[in-house]
Amino acid sequence: MVATAETTRSEQTDVRGDSAWVQHWKQLRSNPLGLFGLVLVVLMVGSAVLADVIVPYDPTQILVGPRLGPPSWEHPLGTDQLGRDTLSRVIMGGQVAMLVAVAALSVALSIGLLLGLIAGFGPRWLDNGLLLVLDSVRAFPVIIFALAVITLLGPSLTTVVLVVAITSIPVYARVVRTQTQSLSDNEYILAERAMGAGTPRILGVHILPNVIGPLLILASMDVPLVIALEAGLSFLGMGVRPPTPSWGTILNNGYNYIQNSPWPVIAGGIPIILTTLGFTFLGEALRDIFDPKLRRDV
Repeated sequence: MVATAETTRSEQTDVRGDSAWVQHWKQLRSNPLGLFGLVLVVLMVGSAVLADVIVPYDPTQILVGPRLGPPSWEHPLGTDQLGRDTLSRVIMGGQVAMLVAVAALSVALSIGLLLGLIAGFGPRWLDNGLLLVLDSVRAFPVIIFALAVITLLGPSLTTVVLVVAITSIPVYARVVRTQTQSLSDNEYILAERAMGAGTPRILGVHILPNVIGPLLILASMDVPLVIALEAGLSFLGMGVRPPTPSWGTILNNGYNYIQNSPWPVIAGGIPIILTTLGFTFLGEALRDIFDPKLRRDV
């Protein structure tokens, strides 16, 4: 009988879990912009992951086709000033953009989460000290800070990841700090403390699961900002170094020859626009689904 009851409870739990995910999927499907964003994100991420397989030409190979050639069956997005296939460079540029976004935001999320938990649950003097450091970093304009760091360390993919991570840490740390402070005054947290629960248990079991969801949604909406920053630095010659393809370098090279052929500029700009729309629409839809305080139907 005990085994039967346990089996029944586990089946009910599975059913409730499945029904919750099905309900979330139905809510996402009912949101046209969210569904459109999901399609764009899947296409962008899929093309970035499979870039090495699906590129029709070597993106760094010179004189694959005619220089500044218009779109054709052989080169759907034309060629650049060196005859390189623009479609191949756009696809590989997406891989670079996603690599920067994933690496930088992963580092920023990890460090920001740790600092936010410490500041929100620690003593007041430690909270004030961490806030002073975070506000000092956040006070610098991102572009000025990026140019200063790149000038000291030199332009590279690693430097771009470092700049994005450092400038994003204060944002996530402040969000986690605020969430932690609001949760630490709840009755169940006070009860855990009264029963002698340690700080690691309270943070790991009760606070972390409640702050990680909004933090991941915020990070998904920051992906377009990271990609735009990487493209902007590469456009200025301070980001990814040639011949590595980047949407920013494609725009820069195309801008120099825009009077002869507008296709490289168009090919480099459209992916940035689509990525921004995709992650923004999807992030807003997920926020409406998983954050009850911000749901549109409430």
